[in-house]
Amino acid sequence: MTRPALISLIKITTLLVFASLLLVQCQRSPEKLPKYKKEFKAQIAKFENQKEKTDSKIEEGVVELTGIEKALAEAKNVDKEFNKVYSNWNRVDRNVQALYRDYEKLKSDADNLFTAMTEQTQSINDQTSRTQLMTAINKIKGDYDINLNRTEIAVSKLQGLHAEAMDIIKGLEVAVALGQISEINSGLQGIEDKVADIMSDLNQSIAESKALYDDKIGNF
Repeated sequence: MTRPALISLIKITTLLVFASLLLVQCQRSPEKLPKYKKEFKAQIAKFENQKEKTDSKIEEGVVELTGIEKALAEAKNVDKEFNKVYSNWNRVDRNVQALYRDYEKLKSDADNLFTAMTEQTQSINDQTSRTQLMTAINKIKGDYDINLNRTEIAVSKLQGLHAEAMDIIKGLEVAVALGQISEINSGLQGIEDKVADIMSDLNQSIAESKALYDDKIGNF
């Protein structure tokens, strides 16, 4: 290789190394923290809104399922009545799936935020401040992970609740086809009780997410 070519290669290599270092610095820029704080706050609101939509759809579905025996007794077209109930619970399922996707996004946004806080803290030169902040971050993250786990369990219970309701409808449909009216009140009571408990857990999760932002992260 000629000397001019060697010098040119060295210059190009130096520029690539510098560009790589610059990219790493940009990725660790403190500017990420305000961005992730904003995204986390917005996702809390979106999750809360989807929770309210899901709650409303489940309430509608339970009311219709509760009254199906009377509706069937008065119905001219039994299949049409069942299709209405199936349709309502399919809407419930779609809302529950949307709620789970919003939960996954909330979890991801929280992880991005804690990662950005950790990176920014680790770049602080003063060891005492760095240690104190890392201790606080790890404590808050540990507490919030418990909240996220409870939220995931609650959403999973909603998915099971939908399956339980569909089983009741299918069983009742078979019973009616056989010329019988199946007793479903006990099953319905179990669903209604579960809905109240699950929504209470989700409300608590949302409240803790807001408190995390307002009392801790919003002032970071």
